[in-house]
Amino acid sequence: MKTRKAFLSDSKHRIRFVYIPKHTSWLNQIECWFSILMRRLLKRGNFTSTQDLKQKIINFIAYYNRTFAKPFQWKFEGFPDAG
Repeated sequence: MKTRKAFLSDSKHRIRFVYIPKHTSWLNQIECWFSILMRRLLKRGNFTSTQDLKQKIINFIAYYNRTFAKPFQWKFEGFPDAG
């Protein structure tokens, strides 16, 4: 645990960890992207090497950006008031 805390608090890292509440994965847009990548490429993919995997991911990103990419649309408008 000490090494994790030291790693996460090191100011030299360019990664910023932001923890969100449970059951709010819809707030995490990168999780949405990895879900798309998993469902459309990785789940049924055949990869002969890590280089092959890397190239197929790069190709998929280019294809996705040309064909499907659009801003995520927020649909959640909050919970109704309890009062």
